[in-house]
Amino acid sequence: MDVWSVTLKLFEGFGLTCSLFLLTLVFSLPLGLVIVFGSMSKFKPLSIFCRTVVWIIRGTPLMLQLFVVFYVPGMLFNIQLFTGENGRFTAALVAFVINYACYFSEIYRGGIEGIPRGQYEAAQVLGMTARETFFTVILMQVIKRILAPISNEVITLVKDTSLARAIAVAEIFFINEMDFLSRGLIWPMFYIAVFFLLFVGGLTLLFRYLEKKLSYYSI
Repeated sequence: MDVWSVTLKLFEGFGLTCSLFLLTLVFSLPLGLVIVFGSMSKFKPLSIFCRTVVWIIRGTPLMLQLFVVFYVPGMLFNIQLFTGENGRFTAALVAFVINYACYFSEIYRGGIEGIPRGQYEAAQVLGMTARETFFTVILMQVIKRILAPISNEVITLVKDTSLARAIAVAEIFFINEMDFLSRGLIWPMFYIAVFFLLFVGGLTLLFRYLEKKLSYYSI
């Protein structure tokens, strides 16, 4: 096979990889915020539940979580939640969202707890409400603090999308294995690196730009 035909085939799988990446971010970033509010809640049962979920998710491999989401409902309850190609993609998306939301929640928690208590007290002295304090004083500082670890997780997510092949999601590595490795062609495997390097390079430039824009909010 020539380079052009291989490129077109890999673009087909890379499109699904990008979809999994973007949808995971869209759902996991806000879900992580919900989880951190739960884990920091003064209502102990909720706090313990959220912290336990985060501990389990962070302590087990993502590939195992993929298998649990995809296979366990059918094995335990005889319910086929995820069928067909779209079902496999949905199962992968659910597993990725839960996994990354838990990691993001810990990053959020570190950013929020890292703000000096004196800033909250100063805002109270000025007569600001809790809402005004958070959105006008705290929020941008938290974003600046968490941007670097968030960028690391986002870049890791780009590469972790390849794990979706474990449940036969037709992402770029699965396409390579089914169409090229089965024919004895090894070089497309290395060609995939170009796609990921360009993707990660673009994200790196984006986060550097954001860091410069937020440098005004020094702590």
